[in-house]
Amino acid sequence: MFKLLFAFISDLAEPIQQMSRNNQSHDRELVPFTTLGHKKKAEELLYEKRQYEKAKWACVIQNKASYEQSTCLGFMKLMKYICQQNSAGHFLGITLPIVTIVHTNRTRTELQPEVTTAYYLPAQFQNRTPQPFDAEIAIEEWPAHIMYTRPFNGNSTEESILQQINQLVQHLDAPEQFLQDTFIVAAYNNPAAPNLHNEIWFIHRP
Repeated sequence: MFKLLFAFISDLAEPIQQMSRNNQSHDRELVPFTTLGHKKKAEELLYEKRQYEKAKWACVIQNKASYEQSTCLGFMKLMKYICQQNSAGHFLGITLPIVTIVHTNRTRTELQPEVTTAYYLPAQFQNRTPQPFDAEIAIEEWPAHIMYTRPFNGNSTEESILQQINQLVQHLDAPEQFLQDTFIVAAYNNPAAPNLHNEIWFIHRP
């Protein structure tokens, strides 16, 4: 794991420097959505219902020994694409959140090894999308969909993700209306930030 982290930091040194030169936090574009409703208990937000429209995402699939390894390598590949390794030859801009699609077993007690890390293409590149040089990165057009989302703080680990999935299940009135083994983890911060803001997303069945 330490070798992986060292390689990750070394490979991203130049992209991170370029990102710092070209992008400030207030310039980051949020993935657009429409809020359709929410459910609260006292002051706690139990979930928010959102409509996301059809959009293009850059996606990379990893199937490593752990969730942390897969997301680390997937994020590294996407950062290189964002920073310069694309057919446009320049920095594309950061959008938030960076999302990870995860799969569980039937009882939602284990994560499956395969994860997909995805980056929303900024609005200016939705119609004319720079192509990645990395053959493992695919540009996909995701259909419009409804998500039920729940915020959580701290590191995204296999344990915390499973905990958040099962908490959200308890708050839904009709959990059978959602995909039962596929969920999305949305990250809004740099992994090194002191106060990490994340969300778990449930995908409503079409």
